[in-house]
Amino acid sequence: MKAINLQKKHAEFDKKWHPHQIAIVDEMQVLLAKLQGEFVWHAHKHEDELFQVIKGTLYMQFRDHTEIVREGEVIVVPKGVEHNPMTKDNEVVEVLLFEKLTTAHTGTVQHEKTQTVYPKI
Repeated sequence: MKAINLQKKHAEFDKKWHPHQIAIVDEMQVLLAKLQGEFVWHAHKHEDELFQVIKGTLYMQFRDHTEIVREGEVIVVPKGVEHNPMTKDNEVVEVLLFEKLTTAHTGTVQHEKTQTVYPKI
């Protein structure tokens, strides 16, 4: 039971689109990630996903619109909703993710950016 400094944890890694686990809350995991460029269109059939922007601006693309998520804001992507996170102008965006332990990184989509193991930091 110790405080977790998000800025220091984000400084421990550079890899983009590769979440790192910082905590588990019941059956949920808390992840940190750095995002840059465009990700992969995907959905999580049975899990919601929460993104909190720590640094930068996230553009959460949905099939019918794009939601802009700024520093200090959160967005919840409901289960089953196809989405594609992205950043603009080569910006590196730092996020905190909150999702079930069973959530697959890119849902049922297999892509070169898909991660199956999240390092614990």
